[in-house]
Amino acid sequence: MKILHIACLAGLLWLTGCATTGPTSTDQAAPGGKPSPGTATSSTHTPLIPNGPLKPITAAQASSGEVASLSAPADLWDRIRRGFAMPDLQHELVQDREQWYATRPDYMQRMTERSSKYLFHIVEELERRGMPTELALLPYIESAFNPQAVSSAKAAGMWQFMPATGNYFDLKQNAFRDDRRDVLASTRAALDYLQKLYGMFGDWHLALAAYNWGEGSVGRAIARNQKQGLGTSYTDLNMPAETRMYVPKLQAVKNIVANPDAFRTELPLIENHPYFQTVDITHDIDVALVAQLAGIREEDFRALNPSYKRPVILAAGTPQILLPWDNAKVFLRNLEARREGQYASWTVWSVPSTMSVAEAAQRAGMSEADLRSMNNIPPRMLIKAGSALMVPRSATTRQDVSSHLADNGQVALAPEIVTRRTTVRAGKGETVASIARRYKLTAASVADWNDVRANAVFKVGQQVVVYLPVRQAQANARAGSGNKRAAAPPARKGGTPSKVKRR
Repeated sequence: MKILHIACLAGLLWLTGCATTGPTSTDQAAPGGKPSPGTATSSTHTPLIPNGPLKPITAAQASSGEVASLSAPADLWDRIRRGFAMPDLQHELVQDREQWYATRPDYMQRMTERSSKYLFHIVEELERRGMPTELALLPYIESAFNPQAVSSAKAAGMWQFMPATGNYFDLKQNAFRDDRRDVLASTRAALDYLQKLYGMFGDWHLALAAYNWGEGSVGRAIARNQKQGLGTSYTDLNMPAETRMYVPKLQAVKNIVANPDAFRTELPLIENHPYFQTVDITHDIDVALVAQLAGIREEDFRALNPSYKRPVILAAGTPQILLPWDNAKVFLRNLEARREGQYASWTVWSVPSTMSVAEAAQRAGMSEADLRSMNNIPPRMLIKAGSALMVPRSATTRQDVSSHLADNGQVALAPEIVTRRTTVRAGKGETVASIARRYKLTAASVADWNDVRANAVFKVGQQVVVYLPVRQAQANARAGSGNKRAAAPPARKGGTPSKVKRR
């Protein structure tokens, strides 16, 4: 067999040599690589195989990236390192963040162990799209790889999407799930967004700044610098402190992953294979039942499926779930063997008319406390018509929740006590403070509604505007006085502007 292999190789080399003869005097190429006038273009192809004996590739050539390695990555960290493609940021802030991370080994350990469930999928998606694998490290900066993380600005998930940006990238946010926390959906949306930003700015550092600060903010910062004749790179722009530190943080984590020994850091082993796989579901099913059939703890299921807000999974909204690789087959086998009983003990009821929580609970056949707890209804609120409430599913119910409700269901509430604008007559020596005390209001509100100072004194019989609960307003309002129409207190002129939030 060895002799036959050598003979075949020799024959191949001989045929190659016949096909790579040098150019003759009739097909000599002109300077610049163009053929001489009158020369047939078919003879100008430059052979890819060099003349002469083949030489082995040097170690320097192999490590330069010109040659793909034939050896599989030892682990996922090695695979990530091989895909590094972003230019390194050289800045003193990088050293500052390297020191910060390196001196917190417990934090690094918790963060990297948490990421082990999700990293393989993210790296796979990055490679499939041809994107730098440094971006797989971005959730370390955004959320420490916590899919339940919520920022003070209401950004959620390990990729930290704001509600509006999540809607733009088709991340559903309803009464039953928040796809900003979903592992697959949020990763897809984040990489879509990063690709969009890179297409806008043509620079990964600027794209990352825009991911944190917003593309409009980065675009305006670039325009200002261009107008002043200044540079437009990441380090040249005037930006908020959080965005200024954003890329240095990612660069610091990249440097630690690239050479953990240099920072006396030990990265936990993350095998280069999937942690989870997707499993199709065809019926609404309780989270507890899924965990039971898969042989895992409920908290482990929720770690892979963090978008679910309720104890039941609605198949019309999320027809796939994630399960640890080895447990997926266990779940399917046990699900197939289950022949009796329902899969879901909860369903969704669309409230037909505005009603109190007590009335809704009575209709649903559950306690008021349980209805409030299950649907996050605070005290002193009415449930508005059309709200989608999670309620117990009867034993005779066979129909699953519709796709419309599963994708769009919301709980809409209204305050039980509505205030109305009314007027009261001031007595002798009546002040803003005394009116406020009489009706259990704040002096600032009474002064605001009447456009007077907080220490003002009213004349006897003067009409004073107040906003009171409906019953109290009806008891105090005089015939023909005030506006009986339900209304909210008027906003002051030039009200407080809304804050601009990133993403």
